[in-house]
Amino acid sequence: MNEIKQVCVYSASSTKIDEVFFADARRLGQLMANRGIGLINGAGKMGLMAAVTDAVMAEKGHSIGVIPRFMVEQGWQHEGMSQLLVVEDMHERKQTMARLSDAVIALPGGCGTLEELLEIITWKQLGLYLKPIIILNTKGYFDPLLSMLQRAVDEQFMRQQHAAIWRIASTPDEAIEMLYTTPCWDASVRKFAAL
Repeated sequence: MNEIKQVCVYSASSTKIDEVFFADARRLGQLMANRGIGLINGAGKMGLMAAVTDAVMAEKGHSIGVIPRFMVEQGWQHEGMSQLLVVEDMHERKQTMARLSDAVIALPGGCGTLEELLEIITWKQLGLYLKPIIILNTKGYFDPLLSMLQRAVDEQFMRQQHAAIWRIASTPDEAIEMLYTTPCWDASVRKFAAL
């Protein structure tokens, strides 16, 4: 069973989305705090990022926000996190969140969330990140992306074994359980990543 102390959650900052996405974000935050799992996210004060953080903090959990300086200058940071790490740029933000995490859960989001998810999948494919990656597919949101990734496998742009890089959860409860049951990636992946 994996030792999960801190999980990086990628998610949207949009506020104009269906309530079902907020409900899953809040449920995930609640479950994390109740399991003693610390939250790492991008420290946004709106949307699903804020919903997860607020739920964690309401349950007396621990949260670390990682945010670039230019976003702080715009006042975009959540003020209620346990710890706020201000970094120089987006690249350092993503590296820091990955480095601090024992796993990743991706909630629905826009270009930024999709970019974070695809980058961490790529890092895992290359053997640079070996920990669980869980996609919380609320309301089937990720279905088109998952179809595209399967096509990449089918057309041999990715190896069949790379389809095991991520796991798909339908509910927050399932996502939390997958953290513990998803095996860490074998570092020997580097041997075939570039083939």
